Amino acid sequence: MTVTDHYRGYIACLNNQDWQKLHRFVHDEVHYNGDRAGLSGYQEMLERDFREILDLYFDIQLLIAEPPFIASRLQFNYTPKGTFFGLPINGRKVTFSENVFYEFLDDRIRNVWSVIDKAAIEAQL
Repeated sequence: MTVTDHYRGYIACLNNQDWQKLHRFVHDEVHYNGDRAGLSGYQEMLERDFREILDLYFDIQLLIAEPPFIASRLQFNYTPKGTFFGLPINGRKVTFSENVFYEFLDDRIRNVWSVIDKAAIEAQL
């Protein structure tokens, strides 16, 4: 299985909220934007996102692989409750992208570096 196959499996795991399988894709010692989250902390972050954004769906727009790294542009079109990234969304639908880089170790995601296009969200408010 290639690193892109693993990544697509990871995205399917997220979209299906299949938390029992997350450990197959995410390393126990995962770091998010330089901070150690660990698998349990990473899962808690994702579960919170799905609680706060009922229509959350990760849509791969661009995927580039240079193992052990992957670069992906994810597109989002959803309706967060209340505030989102400190912005008063309050149930309005917003569209934006995330540019995210992953480093794999032992066929699982070990490092995640994410940049959200917050300016695109602000422009829609």
